[in-house]
Amino acid sequence: MTNEMKSHLCTVILPFWLKREDDTYGGFTGYMDYDLHDDPKAVKGSILNSRILWFFSSVLKSVSEGRITEEDLKAGGVSSDQIREAADQAYFFLRDVIYDKTNGGLFWSVTYDGKPYDTTKHTYNQGFGIYGLAAYYEISGKKEALNIAEKLYQTIETHCCDKDGYGEAYACDFSPASNEKLSENGVMAERTMNTLLHVYEGYAKLLEAEDSTDMKEKISGRLEFMLDIFLKKIYNPAKHRQEVFFDKDYNSLIDLHSYGHDIETAWLIRWGMEVLGKESKPVADMAKDLTEDILNNCFDGASLPTEKEKDKVKENRVWWVQAETVNGFLYEYLSSGEKKYLEAASACWNYIKNNSIDKRKGSEWFWELDKDGNPIPGRPIVEEWKCPYHNGRMVLLALELYDRKTMAK
Repeated sequence: MTNEMKSHLCTVILPFWLKREDDTYGGFTGYMDYDLHDDPKAVKGSILNSRILWFFSSVLKSVSEGRITEEDLKAGGVSSDQIREAADQAYFFLRDVIYDKTNGGLFWSVTYDGKPYDTTKHTYNQGFGIYGLAAYYEISGKKEALNIAEKLYQTIETHCCDKDGYGEAYACDFSPASNEKLSENGVMAERTMNTLLHVYEGYAKLLEAEDSTDMKEKISGRLEFMLDIFLKKIYNPAKHRQEVFFDKDYNSLIDLHSYGHDIETAWLIRWGMEVLGKESKPVADMAKDLTEDILNNCFDGASLPTEKEKDKVKENRVWWVQAETVNGFLYEYLSSGEKKYLEAASACWNYIKNNSIDKRKGSEWFWELDKDGNPIPGRPIVEEWKCPYHNGRMVLLALELYDRKTMAK
């Protein structure tokens, strides 16, 4: 399975995203439609750019640690030098264009030629900026990148949180704004599980990269604060799931079970605890419960539907949900050694190979399939949320976990 994944990364995912570089205006082109037409004048989202920065940086880290070789890359007609140039391009675009030098923080999006477009400052975006910058610092050694990540950390802690947790959307000057961007299903949320998760993820990556003892202590304290919120406010042990959308006091706004977010949270929570270097049985039990419920009650033996609202399951199979299903099951296998999780991860990878991956020349993964595995026309191949973060991470994590399992024998 891991060899197949690595080949897919090197021959499909990497070449596809390297071709999205915009050598005229910087960054990466922001949109490709279902029929594989690029739109060079589409807006460029901060989410897309930050995740691309993380992706290329993380591939280089995997190369430096020997999990991917130059020969592996050569099979896809790429080299580590090209990947490094792409990581640099993503970094310079974030530093020079997306980062607001007047008010701090990252814009939601900019025009194709680098002018501010949507100047919303969303906490979610700041977290992903930290995630990408910390990964880039690890492979570049550029202190400037770490400094910007630390500034984004301070921005979140100064403007985007209160004593009970993290807020969502803000105007350019960090005055409050409504949260349309991360509210769905007919509700307007003041707090979301999704934003909390990805601030946690960004902070954990920053802790992993950080040099300063003082910063390490601060970040560690905030990670423990967030873990407490997950346990006491987000996790619903009676329903073996997380709640998703909340008012300011953490009252759940909707009866929604987001399958993909539960399986993603389960392994990211564990990874963050490893970075923290602390064990927490309640947190580990929560992660296990979320994963076990997904396997026993939601996974169909090959793929994972999107979500369930009240008693109605949304049966479409979304690209990122499948990738995170593989991640979550592999992480649980590493933690528990139970073969059923490895078998489930392998089954989901086979589904991805046969259905999610777009076999058309010049494409990558379909965004969404129906219950029978047929692509849903009209869904783009690239846009601000559709990028190599989930599927690229699936491969990189599988390679890392395989190494860990092998070394533990």
